[in-house]
Amino acid sequence: MRVLRPEKWDEWYGKLVLAFGGVDESPEERALWNGLTEFDRFIGTWDGDECVGTAGAFSFRMTVPGGTPVKAAGITMVSVAATHRRRGVLTSMMRRQLDDIRSWGEPLAVLTASEPVIYGRFGYGAATQQLRAEIDTSRVRLSVPAGTDDIRLRLAEPDADAVRDACEAVYAQRVPTRPGMMARLPGWEHLPLLDPESDRKGASPLQCVLAEREGEVVGYARYSIKPEWDAAGPKGTVELRDLEALDPAAYAALWRFLFDIDLTSTVKTYNRPADDAWQHLVSDIRRCGLSMRDSLYVRTVDVGAALEARTYQTPVDVVFEVEDAFCPWNEGRWRLSGDTKGASCERTTDSADLALSVRELGSAYLGGVSLASLAAAGRVRELRQGALAEASLGFSSDVAPWLPHGF
Repeated sequence: MRVLRPEKWDEWYGKLVLAFGGVDESPEERALWNGLTEFDRFIGTWDGDECVGTAGAFSFRMTVPGGTPVKAAGITMVSVAATHRRRGVLTSMMRRQLDDIRSWGEPLAVLTASEPVIYGRFGYGAATQQLRAEIDTSRVRLSVPAGTDDIRLRLAEPDADAVRDACEAVYAQRVPTRPGMMARLPGWEHLPLLDPESDRKGASPLQCVLAEREGEVVGYARYSIKPEWDAAGPKGTVELRDLEALDPAAYAALWRFLFDIDLTSTVKTYNRPADDAWQHLVSDIRRCGLSMRDSLYVRTVDVGAALEARTYQTPVDVVFEVEDAFCPWNEGRWRLSGDTKGASCERTTDSADLALSVRELGSAYLGGVSLASLAAAGRVRELRQGALAEASLGFSSDVAPWLPHGF
């Protein structure tokens, strides 16, 4: 196992693609990931001259409850060659990564799982969900708030420098408002614009509409249109890539625009927050084809630093008995004391109030999974009466945590 060298990237990435089925990606996508690779944070496992394992850790800053951006290692591109399964390759790479992340002083590790069954044993817990919808816009109407008609909408080229910069400025203002969102470091602004023709499957090139108030961009939506006709006429689909807005009027104006595009009767979206506000604007939620899916998995690499980095909805003073066989430096009792202004979390010999594994702590960390629900499943044990309710309420978040894009 060794740190990835630039001259080995093509071979390394080729093995990753092969492990995920062997279907080549577009040159545009391959070039983007090459440019984003942080070589000192990526590793490969080699058997002689053959690469048989891959893994990386992007350097992110993720919003946590309270709005603070916290260092988080974005675990990515993990694979093991089919010829080398069940030899401990994955476990060894997970061990190396978590040791490295600890040495870098990053309290959190996060990932999106190709197969959820894999990562629980390494301490990662499902912490966010993504909402998917298929909205029948021929039968569903929107009720928009006052001020929506004051918003000016303008079509724009998605990859024009000024347009991209304006969208990124809106996105940057949104990041602190929702746990789980990632600040986009230089280079990452190109990810939402990735639009290889080979991936469109009959849809149009990426399109963009800007929402403006008094000449200032206050929102945007990026989408494509997939035309379709039958004997009754047009029934195209609007496929929403992403949408951000700075206020309810701009937000509603963008959704109304998507609903009203000519020759379409469906809006599809694949990744929105679980509490996305459009659900309160529609006339018939049953015709919106809602479904949920797990998204971001969180692991506390340093329990004390991680719990101190966020704030708590209500005052908490609770002692956790933490189980963490894979990262034994986290094992034992931790006293968390915190409120809306800040927190401290230190080792203690006091009696434990709640017992849980680091996996459950990761699930609850962003406020989208309640400690009470984990306790109902037998994953958290209450050792002091009243401690569960106190901690569960304190860990909650006003808004659902959400990961806006993969990595």
